[in-house]
Amino acid sequence: MGALEPTGRAAERLVAAAKGGFVVTTGQQPALFGGPLYTWWKALSAIAFADALEKETGLPVAPVYWAATDDSDFVEAASTVVVTPDGARKLQLDHLDDPGLPMSLVPLGDTTRQLAVLRAAAGSAPHPAILELVERVYSPGETIGSSFVKLLRSVFSPLGLAVLDSSHSSVREQGLPMMRRALERAPEVEAALLQRDAELKAVGYSSQVQTVRGRSLVFSSTDGRRARVSTAHAMDLAVDRDSVELSPNVLLRPILECSIMPTVAYLGGPAEIAYFAQVSAAAAALGADPPLILPRWSGLVIEERIQKILDKYALTPEDFRDPHAVETRVAKDSLPESLRASIDELRRAVEQQVVKIDAADGERLVSPRVIEGLSRNMLHRVERLERRYTAAIKQRGNAALHDVAAARALLYPLGLPQERVLNIIPFIARHGDELFDSVMTEVAPHAASLV
Repeated sequence: MGALEPTGRAAERLVAAAKGGFVVTTGQQPALFGGPLYTWWKALSAIAFADALEKETGLPVAPVYWAATDDSDFVEAASTVVVTPDGARKLQLDHLDDPGLPMSLVPLGDTTRQLAVLRAAAGSAPHPAILELVERVYSPGETIGSSFVKLLRSVFSPLGLAVLDSSHSSVREQGLPMMRRALERAPEVEAALLQRDAELKAVGYSSQVQTVRGRSLVFSSTDGRRARVSTAHAMDLAVDRDSVELSPNVLLRPILECSIMPTVAYLGGPAEIAYFAQVSAAAAALGADPPLILPRWSGLVIEERIQKILDKYALTPEDFRDPHAVETRVAKDSLPESLRASIDELRRAVEQQVVKIDAADGERLVSPRVIEGLSRNMLHRVERLERRYTAAIKQRGNAALHDVAAARALLYPLGLPQERVLNIIPFIARHGDELFDSVMTEVAPHAASLV
């Protein structure tokens, strides 16, 4: 269990599953300070689904989180987003990308500045233990991958979830037969993927993962840097596989995972569900059973202070999808009552006078289209005046707009869905175990519905 290093409840569940049970999995590549909310929703979904399966079957089920530390997407791994009093803010590691280098080898460096912002985002933090843990595991001696794995293990082992480090040598050793098969059958896999691409296109869909002609689904590593093995050289490398390190790409990984663990299902998000259409084609070409993909739970954290704002202005989280509509509406509602009444009165007067003019033209001296154009032009000018007053309110700002900005920063930080970008650590620091407890009350019914 070198790649897992399970402790506590996580170790107990793994040992039990090894004696005639199975595992359910999920996973994600590393990200700074544990990454966005959906990284954690995946973990809780796997735990809840394992519990539901265990209850239904009577067999031991262990949830496992595949930490893809062999991933080399530095841009995604080296940043996260938090909400500060000044709004949503993106935290970024200072050093530059080293293309092809997996996150297990990228030094974390000094994160003092980023940790300070994380602490500020947590506010009064009545549950500071999580901040102390993050500061401990995100130390200069770590890599981006190792710090991520240590954080997740510390938080989730007591909840029964084991975290697998995909860069561990035992994973490569156990996965070698499948990677060798992927090299040997590289032309067949490529043909199967191209055929699936055509099938998806024929029914109006596009492939989630681009099929690269002439490239296998296997990476080889030289000096730690990964590169896709070409189809032309795949067979040679399959024979001489001991001289290099091999790792799977995103389409091969779920197949490899099933070859080394008794995986019954993988809990994934919308993008993963989409690319599993290609995974099944690759699995067929490799003569492997296609893994089962199930949807993770998806949810939104709305703290009490934000709910009060939503209630006060009769807003819903969905209203914030439009980057400007809420602010415009609130600014318009913030116009002085007498000014709004005068604008409405002006609008009604224009409409009434146009009707009178049209009625007075009994001989139809001008075309009705001229009257319609007059009405549109004058009402447009009234609306333009109203927009200018609204823009002035937005520029000047007020308490209502400040409230809306606070809600937007939490619900759609940087204009993106909360769970896709927002870091969870400040939430845990403010709410402690209550956060996971409240989330699990929603996750458990979702997981049970999948059994």
